[in-house]
Amino acid sequence: MAEMKAEREHAFEEAMTRAEAYAMQLHRMIEHIDYITLILKYAWEAGSGKVDLEKQRRFGLFPDQSLTYVMLLDKWGDVVGTTLHYRGQSNFADLPSFQDHRARRTQGLIIDGPMIDPRMTKPVICFSRRLENPDASFDGLAVVCVEPAYLLVFRNDKSLAGGDFISLRFTNGTLLATKTETATGRIYRKDPVFRGESGTLVERGDKFLDNQARIVAWKRISGYPLVAMGAISEKNVLAAFSRNVDEARTTVVATSWLIAAFSLIGMYFAFRYIKRKEQAEEIRNTFRVATEAANEGFYMACPIYARDGTIIDFRFEDCNDQGAKMLDRQKEAVIGATLASILPHPYWEEVIHTYRQAMETGFYEDELRVPPQSPIKAAWLHRRYVRSGNGLAVTLRDISQTKEHEQALSSLANTDALTKLPNRYWLSTFLPAKIQQEQTHAKHFAVLFIDLDNFKNINDTLGHDAGDDLLKEAAVRLKSSVRASDHVARLGGDEFTVVLDQVEATEDVARVARMIVKAMSQPFELLGNAGHRVNASIGISVFPQDGNDGETLLKHADIAMYAAKAAGKGRFQFYDTHLSDTLLLKLSKEHALRHAIERDELVVHYQPRVDTQSGRLLSMEALVRWMSPSHGLIYPHEFIDVAEDNGMILQIGEQVVQKVCAQIAIWKSQGLLVVPVSINVTAAQLKNGGFYAYLSGCLKKYQLDPSMVEVEITEASVVEHSQVVMNELDLLRLLGVKLMIDDFGTGYSSLAQLHRLDVDALKIDPVFTSEIGTGRDGETIFKAIVSMAKTLKIEIVAEGVETPRQLQCLQAMACNQIQGYLISPPVPAKDIPALIRKNQLFPAL
Repeated sequence: MAEMKAEREHAFEEAMTRAEAYAMQLHRMIEHIDYITLILKYAWEAGSGKVDLEKQRRFGLFPDQSLTYVMLLDKWGDVVGTTLHYRGQSNFADLPSFQDHRARRTQGLIIDGPMIDPRMTKPVICFSRRLENPDASFDGLAVVCVEPAYLLVFRNDKSLAGGDFISLRFTNGTLLATKTETATGRIYRKDPVFRGESGTLVERGDKFLDNQARIVAWKRISGYPLVAMGAISEKNVLAAFSRNVDEARTTVVATSWLIAAFSLIGMYFAFRYIKRKEQAEEIRNTFRVATEAANEGFYMACPIYARDGTIIDFRFEDCNDQGAKMLDRQKEAVIGATLASILPHPYWEEVIHTYRQAMETGFYEDELRVPPQSPIKAAWLHRRYVRSGNGLAVTLRDISQTKEHEQALSSLANTDALTKLPNRYWLSTFLPAKIQQEQTHAKHFAVLFIDLDNFKNINDTLGHDAGDDLLKEAAVRLKSSVRASDHVARLGGDEFTVVLDQVEATEDVARVARMIVKAMSQPFELLGNAGHRVNASIGISVFPQDGNDGETLLKHADIAMYAAKAAGKGRFQFYDTHLSDTLLLKLSKEHALRHAIERDELVVHYQPRVDTQSGRLLSMEALVRWMSPSHGLIYPHEFIDVAEDNGMILQIGEQVVQKVCAQIAIWKSQGLLVVPVSINVTAAQLKNGGFYAYLSGCLKKYQLDPSMVEVEITEASVVEHSQVVMNELDLLRLLGVKLMIDDFGTGYSSLAQLHRLDVDALKIDPVFTSEIGTGRDGETIFKAIVSMAKTLKIEIVAEGVETPRQLQCLQAMACNQIQGYLISPPVPAKDIPALIRKNQLFPAL
C-alpha cells in the first residue's frame, strides 16, 4: 500500500509538472501572438490604416503560416488585409470580439473560439486587438487566427501515455484545445470548474467520455484568461504499480522464501535507486540537449544553511553554457561557486531575498531592470525560480530587446509625432491614474482645454507646413508657461490640454491661464515672416468638484472652452453648471448633424430666378435643408455654422453637388427643358482643393454639360488671395462653369475690385433689395452697383424680391434677374417640373 501511495503521489507531481510546463510554453506563444497584434496596431495607427502585411511576413513577424494567419479589419468589419490567400468571406462584423472591441467592453487582447472559419472550413482560435483613429475612436481590428494544433505542440508530448492528456481552456472551463496520445478533441462530458490559480485533484471516470478516472492538474496562464491542464490516467498509475509487483513475484519464485524476503527488499530498493538514478541521468541529459542551444541561462542552485536553519547563501550545482556566458564566466567557474562570490554585496542582498522567497513559496517570477553593479550585461531580465526538490531551478532570459521594442511602441502610441508632446491616448491612461492618486491624498488638480482661435485661417492661407510650425511653437510656449510638474498634451488639430498639479486655489489656475493667453497672443514667425497671430480660448475644470473621472473633466473643460469662445475668444472660462444651454445644444447638434449626413437626411430645395422684364425662368438656386425624423425640416441657418466649425461642411457640400447633378439628370430623362442650377460653395470647400475634381466627376457620371451647373461663392473666398482657391476657380472657368458672387455688398470687396474678380454675375444681398422703393440710400447704392456691373459686363441678380414695388423699380433699373418670394419660395424637387412647364413666373400684379 505504501508503494501504491508513492506511485500516486508521483503521479500528482507529474501531472502538475506537465500543467506548469504547458502553461509556461503557452504563455510564451500567446505573448508572441499578442506582440504581433501590438505591432500591427501601431503600424496601422502610424500609417493611417495602411499596413504592408507581406513586408511584415518577409521580416519574420508571423509564426508558422501553415497553422496561422493574420487579418486586418476596418471599422465596418471588412477584411482590408490578410496573409491567407483565399477568396471567401470578407466581412467579420459578427465576430464577438469585433462587437466587444467596438463597444469598448474589454481592453487589450480578446480571445475568440474555437469556431469554424468559413474561409478555411477548419476550427480556429482568434486573438484580436482594437485599432483606433487619432481621436481614439474605433477603426477596426488586428486579428491573429491559429488552428488549435498550433497551441498543442507540447515539448513533453512523448510522455503522454494512453488516456493522458493536455488541454487549453478558458478560466470558465470552455474548451479551446485538447490533445491525447493519439487524437485531439473533447474528452470531458461537461466543462470543468477551476478553483484557484492552480491545483490537482482526482476526477471520476463518469466525468469523461471514455469513462477513465484521471489525476488532473491545472495552472492559470499569467496575464490571460486561460488555463493549462495536464492529466494522467489512473490506469497508467495502476499499471506502473502492477509492473513492480510482478517483478517482485518473479524474484520470489527463483529463491527461497526467507532469502527471497530479504533479497526482495534489497532488490526492490536497489532497483528503485538504479531506476531513479537512470531517470535522473536521462532527465539531466535531456535537459542539456534542450538548454545548451537555448537563449536562456539555466542554473541549479542549492541553499546553504546556517546552524539555526536559515538560508545564508546558495551554491550553483549546475548551469548551461548560456548561463555561464551571461555571468561572463566559464561554466567550470560557475559550478560550485556561491551566489555571494559571483554577485557584489548590495546586489547580492536583493537577489538572495528573491531566492529565499522562491524556496519558501515554491515559485518566483518577475522582470528586472538590471542594476549597473550586476555582472550580467543586459538591460532587462526575465527571472523565474522554481523549487525543485531541495534546491532551485533558476531561469534567466535577456528581454532587453523586447523591452526596447515595448518602450518604442509605447512612445509611438503615447507621443504626438508633430509636437513630441504626450497625445490623447496618453491622457486617457494618465487621468484615471492621476484621479486615483489624488483621491488617496485628497488633492486637487485642474484640467485646461485649450483651442487656438483662427488657426484654420493660418492653415488655409499659408498652408499646412506653416500650420505645423505654429503648432510646434505653440507647444513650446505652453510648456514654458507651466511648471515642470505639470503636464501638457496635444489632443489633435489645434487642441491642447494642460493638467495643473496640486492646485491650492482657483486664482492660481487663473494666473496660469492668463499667462497662456498672453503667450499665445504674441506674434508667430511663419515661413520667415513675423506678425501672424492666433489667440487661445481656454476652458477649465477642477478635480473633484467638476468631475470624478477623466472623461467628465475633459467634457466640462471643453464646454467651458466653448463659453470662452462665445464670450469673444482669447480668454479663459471656469466650468459652471449654469453655463448656457446653447453650448450643450451645440455639442448635441454636432452629434446629430454627423448622423444626419451618414443617414442621408439632407435634402435640396430649389428657388427659381427669372428674367426681370419678362418673368421667364432662367435658372434656379439649390438650397440645402435637413429633414430630421424627429424635428421635421430644419433650415440652413440652424446648422451650417456648426458644419463649418467642425469641417462637416465639406461632406455636406459634396452631398449637395451629387444630389443636384442626379436631379438634373432625372429632369432631363423626363423630357423637361432644364435650366441651369447654381450651387453655393463655401470658402472651406475651395480651400480644401478638391471641389473642381468632385464637381467634374459628378458631371461626367451623370453626363451633364458644365453649363447646367453654376457656382455661387462669397466675396471672402476670392479676397484672401489663396493660391489654392484661385486655382480651383480657374479650373471651374476652363470647365465652362458660370461663377457668381453671392450676397454682394456685405463682404470685403468694393466696386473698385470688381475688375479683378472675373465672375459672370453678382447677386445683390437682400438687405439692399429691401430698401428699394423706400426712399432710403439703399436704392442709390443699388443703382451704382448696377451701373458699374454693366460697365464690366457682369450680370446682376437681385435677391430677396418680395413686393411688386421692388419689382417695378428693378425693371426700371434694367436689373438682369430677380429671385425671391414674390416669384416663388424654395420648393422641393417634385414641384419644379410644374414651374418649368409654366415658364413665365410673374405673379398677377
